[in-house]
Amino acid sequence: MHNIARQTRLVLSNIEYYAYHGVLSEERRNGSRYQVDCELEYDATTAVVSDDLSDALNYEEVLFRINEHMNGEPYELIETLCYDIATAILESFGQVRNVTVRVRKLHVPIQQVIDYVEAEITATR
Repeated sequence: MHNIARQTRLVLSNIEYYAYHGVLSEERRNGSRYQVDCELEYDATTAVVSDDLSDALNYEEVLFRINEHMNGEPYELIETLCYDIATAILESFGQVRNVTVRVRKLHVPIQQVIDYVEAEITATR
C-alpha cells in the first residue's frame, strides 16, 4: 500500500431509540422515537492493510457511547444531546479526526405536521 494519507469515513445510519428527552414533562414521561446518525473520519490505513479489528475503529464501541447518552439522563434540547455525543466520541476514540452527529426526534409534540426535527453537530480534533 502506498504511503499516502487516507481518510476513511465510517457511517452509522438511522440508529433507532425510544428515549425520554424533551422540554415538556409529557415527553420525559411518555418518551418518543429518535434516530441518530454518526459519521466518523479516521485514517484506517493500518486496519485496511492488516484486516484486523484491533487496528480499526470499532463501531460497536462507538454505538455503546451513543447509547450511554440516548438511554441515560434526559436532555431538554436535542442540540445539547448531539453535542455531548460528539464530544464523548472525540474524547473516547483518539483516532477519530472528525465526527458528525445528527439526532432526529421523530414525533414532535407541536400542532404542525412535521416529519422530524434534527440537530447536527460536527466536531473536529
